[in-house]
Amino acid sequence: MDAFYASCELLRYPQLKGMPVVIGGGRRKEDDLLGKLQAAYPDGEWTEDNFAERLDEIPVDFFPRIEGYTGRGVITTATYAARQFGIGSAMGLMKASKLCPQAILLPVDFDRYRHFSRTFKAIITDIAPVMQDRGVDEVYIDFTHVPGGQREGGRVLARLIQKSIFDATGLTCSVGVAPNKLIAKMASEFNKPNGISIVREDDLQTLIWPLACRKINGVGPKADEKLKGFGIHTIGDLAGRELHWLVENFGKSYGAWLHEAAWGRDDRPVETESEPVSMSRETTFERDLHAVRDREELGAVFTRLCQQVAADLQRKGYEGKTIGIKLRYDNFQAVTRDQTLSEYTADPKQIRQIAGQCLKRVDLSRRLRLLGVRVGSLVKAGTVPAESARYPSPQETPHEQTELLFPDD
Repeated sequence: MDAFYASCELLRYPQLKGMPVVIGGGRRKEDDLLGKLQAAYPDGEWTEDNFAERLDEIPVDFFPRIEGYTGRGVITTATYAARQFGIGSAMGLMKASKLCPQAILLPVDFDRYRHFSRTFKAIITDIAPVMQDRGVDEVYIDFTHVPGGQREGGRVLARLIQKSIFDATGLTCSVGVAPNKLIAKMASEFNKPNGISIVREDDLQTLIWPLACRKINGVGPKADEKLKGFGIHTIGDLAGRELHWLVENFGKSYGAWLHEAAWGRDDRPVETESEPVSMSRETTFERDLHAVRDREELGAVFTRLCQQVAADLQRKGYEGKTIGIKLRYDNFQAVTRDQTLSEYTADPKQIRQIAGQCLKRVDLSRRLRLLGVRVGSLVKAGTVPAESARYPSPQETPHEQTELLFPDD
């Protein structure tokens, strides 16, 4: 999907189309906009009853700008007009405010995005049922056996999918068609927004090899820097290196994968059903917090994260037995710790207790900017035999729960 979150917001606020808009910084507070409108129009023209039906009438000047932003917020996504200023996902709003101070800032509305996500995926499966879910805004489709799917190399089917999604939602998407998932992922980025790109096997050298190595899904910043250190900047450069050299310098598994990827080889099937391996919740604080001086505030956040993870597990019908934490210090260094139990659980109190024990294994003398809780090694709830060994519940342990939250020692 094209700039998915931002596009969902532009359906709500069509008056912002073509303008630099960023999404992020916090959850929706529509009362703020309503309050500004009521203050500017004291004649009662704007009310709680008519506000939701008049969102497209809100004057552009009433929307907040990111100029002068001083919080810890991070951009979730941005419109293409904003991206022209160098703004992108995961960028801090403070940095973005210097690149494009006139950009409009809208808060996230995940319920809305999940609704549109379910809608566009249902449309796709009606057309091409072999679909792999890849998150809220992306899917893989195998249309090998879709009647008529091969017409014009897949372009006809791609146009049908685009039109069907747009007619139902008003949203656009970009489609990459290729012999495998690796190349299709790259091709989907070629002609955004609302584009269709077809890459055939004999197009590898002309369309894929000139691209930067970073365009390969699976080559991260660290690997890219290491490749550049060896003078490898493009996928073609990577393809020119021998397999044994890549294995020697990048390890047996990753080196072999790099070689296959550079030559456009990928035999992964489109998996219509995939089980999550973990679920997590995390939050970045508006200000750095100290484990001792801000213990009460951190404890409340910690408890809430554990409860949210537990609720996610229960809602989706999973249990896990590896419980862990993630911290990011004020110098941006991140650390993780986890502990594996002998039983599976989705109980918030037990998750909180074990995550608290993980906290005892990290340095809590430094200020924190992020805290997260994760539950891994997931299975479907109820699939583990009842007679399997149980870990003592929090009530059965001799420790008070407060001892497990950001201890003074």
